[in-house]
Amino acid sequence: MRLSEVERGEGLFNRSLIALISRASGMRVPDAARVAFYHKDFFGGPLGAWTQAALRGPSAWSIGERELMAAMVAKWNTCPFCVGAHGAIAAKKISRERVDAALADHRAAGLTPGLTATLGFLEKQTRDANGLRAEDAREVLRAGGTREALTDAAAVGAVFNIVTRYANALDFAMPTPDEFDRAGDMLLKRGYGS
Repeated sequence: MRLSEVERGEGLFNRSLIALISRASGMRVPDAARVAFYHKDFFGGPLGAWTQAALRGPSAWSIGERELMAAMVAKWNTCPFCVGAHGAIAAKKISRERVDAALADHRAAGLTPGLTATLGFLEKQTRDANGLRAEDAREVLRAGGTREALTDAAAVGAVFNIVTRYANALDFAMPTPDEFDRAGDMLLKRGYGS
């Protein structure tokens, strides 16, 4: 369900800002950015700060690895917008081939054992959160992961289990691959804080 305040912008300032960004970038402002402007004090600001901390804050994981985690959570939640957006960003830091291989089957993608095990943990966190057990965390540690890295990955999983659901609920419009690519450049440069 597309909310008119999200589509056009809430208030004169946000409507003007969306129009300015659209003109300057030569493309429609993606719905994720539009949502960031919506009730900014209540929703957009706090969610942007959480996303920024999870994807760009200090971590043993690279930006590309965390963006891949976000794309994988999106895949498991059947969110094509977030798969496209975060897959495009991950591909800028890892490689398009490696991202596509992970999205097809992360267990056979040739990732490090620690990342493969962590993605398995995130898959269970996403698809069967009530079934997640301490043994699932121990499996990541045995594969070479650390507690800190697993905590960071779980934060990415948590925020994207929310983001993907509202992206689907609000029926985010699908940008073209070129628009995802250009938006990815901007997100790498500016981050997620709004």
